[in-house]
Amino acid sequence: MNAPLYRRASATGENLTLANDHIRLEFYKRICGWGWAEIWTPDRRMIAVLDHFGELMVRDQEIPMRIEAADYTLTREGDTQVLTFPVATTMATQKLKGTSFEKWVNFPFAEPILTGEVIFTLKDTDASVHMQARLTSAANVYARYLRGVWLLAGEGTYGTQKTDSILPGIDWCIDQEWSSGIDFFKDPWANRSIPHRSKVTAPVMALSHDGWGIGVSWDMNVPVTRWFNYDEFWAQPVFATPNFIDRMNNSLLGLMIPDVKAESEENKPMADIPLEMHIGQHITWDVDLFITPGNSLDVMTEWVKKAGMPAVLPRWELNDALDRFANAYNTNLWHEGQGWGALQEPDWKASVNVPAFLRRYVKENEGSQLASELAEKIAWCDANGSKMDLTGYSAVYTADDLSDADLEMLRAKAEEILSWQKEDGSFVFEPDGRHYTKDDFRVARGFIEPMGLDGDTALHMNTEPAMHLLLFYRATGEEKYALAARRALDFALPYIRPEAGDYWETPLHAPNLLAAGVAMNVYYLAYELFGEEKYRTKAIYWLRSLIPFTHLWEPANVRSLYATKPCLCSSDWYFANWVRDHVQWEVQASFDISARLGFDWTKIDPEIDWHTFEKGIACASFHWTLLKETNTWRPHNIPASYDLYQQGLFDYCYADTHNTMTGNIGGMCIMPAITGALLYDVLDREAGK
Repeated sequence: MNAPLYRRASATGENLTLANDHIRLEFYKRICGWGWAEIWTPDRRMIAVLDHFGELMVRDQEIPMRIEAADYTLTREGDTQVLTFPVATTMATQKLKGTSFEKWVNFPFAEPILTGEVIFTLKDTDASVHMQARLTSAANVYARYLRGVWLLAGEGTYGTQKTDSILPGIDWCIDQEWSSGIDFFKDPWANRSIPHRSKVTAPVMALSHDGWGIGVSWDMNVPVTRWFNYDEFWAQPVFATPNFIDRMNNSLLGLMIPDVKAESEENKPMADIPLEMHIGQHITWDVDLFITPGNSLDVMTEWVKKAGMPAVLPRWELNDALDRFANAYNTNLWHEGQGWGALQEPDWKASVNVPAFLRRYVKENEGSQLASELAEKIAWCDANGSKMDLTGYSAVYTADDLSDADLEMLRAKAEEILSWQKEDGSFVFEPDGRHYTKDDFRVARGFIEPMGLDGDTALHMNTEPAMHLLLFYRATGEEKYALAARRALDFALPYIRPEAGDYWETPLHAPNLLAAGVAMNVYYLAYELFGEEKYRTKAIYWLRSLIPFTHLWEPANVRSLYATKPCLCSSDWYFANWVRDHVQWEVQASFDISARLGFDWTKIDPEIDWHTFEKGIACASFHWTLLKETNTWRPHNIPASYDLYQQGLFDYCYADTHNTMTGNIGGMCIMPAITGALLYDVLDREAGK
């Protein structure tokens, strides 16, 4: 027998191995039966323990019943090993016979409540083990929980240490941070260990340590059980790093039922509303356990490579959407003598700047009445000072775009940026200085705690100024700006989590999508300009770091495919929960910048279908579109603008936020200019241009 490292389970001296060159599982037999395993990497490190094959806690028995086996069969089918355990739940009363407990403990179960098979399959070429459980209930009982996979990462080895851990859409922790910690939330929002499944953006959990990552994945749209015409129950993720659920010196990646049906049921390891189980009811689990070199983002990436990008089913065909958006710019979004705008406040002003997609739309639809009317509006705007953005977060330009006045303005801006740079090449947070655009962090600092400290730094603090410097260097060829940008990018190379993109209202170090989007673009621009592989590698890493923020599945009742979380935190500690809500402008802006820089991410990173991803993120906001007849939008902090919405003045804008659970939309309304630009980029790629 191989001596187990796991010391929290009895061992009889029997064990068996399921292994190939990529992963090894050592199974051990408890005194009560087969039922736990150690998971090892190819370089002989134990990365996690599978604590059991399942565990049932019924309402009327305080002792949980593990699912265990008396024997097993191990067979080979071609290139695949199949390990089958005939299993049943343990019976406490039977196990207590002949002990001092027999006289005063008698639970009313004369036979196992659950029986069936647990099957592990492993292909010779895979680092992934597929675990199936096919169980049948033999009793009518109420279950506080039925656990499936219960993976204890670090148990018996590295404990609670980790490089990082990810529950996508919910948590991305690094180093000593706790999942469900108060780093980026305050209670009651901080605890998100057992979240409503609609909030989870992808059916995978990951943890990494010392160069290896382990993942648990499952199919979100396959129910675990249902009886007759009652509720379906789905695999419910349980995520605690470190494992504060079991209060153990490890990290927990688990699945259980019943699943959370409402926010009031979240974060309860034992359900208040129990699962009704009936005689003959079938319970099925299908789960993959896999390892990969790297960190938790590499685990996520490996899952995407296998699962693929889901097909995009847009609300409207892309050219139809362009027609709708163009018509809105010609009607409700046009203000005669002022320009374009969705004017939610009386003092807001329209803009004469012409969206790029409108110029193309007019050119490609020449002769139509809509194009002719838009052409007149564009001509008026051009005559009244329309100009391109040269300094904003989405600015992209070349030397040919610049007048002498533009060049002088941009040089002054570049010199100002140089004055901010520290000796080590970094740029830092200045909440009372140049970063004081809103007073959110001042308010938070005053009555709770700072969201970011003066002088602190993070990814976006460095990549945003580097982007301005590189664009100016590309236009002028002046080396000092390239040197300063490269010093900032080199300083930020060690970062593994995107942070600080929404610094004006969220904690500085919270996981952040906008930070990822800016970073992927500036690092690839640096690669194009200087040819150094380290910049290309980091650009791909930050591109892939969009994955944990992006909904790559959707429940039947809420259209959320390719919808994105802006960050995994809350605004001002309390005032907006970005685990519950989607925001789309940040990811759309990131890919719009890429398109204007000429980046084709599928060619740059061919292992992932980024063309489909781009189409998905462009079309996701179709389902959030403001249309007066749907009556799903509420303006939040500008309630007076609801009357304007009912008049149709905001039709074909999209909402700032989308609720993952209800599908309702709210906040500001955003005009669809960037969406239109992305649609053209998608159409060009589909046409092979």
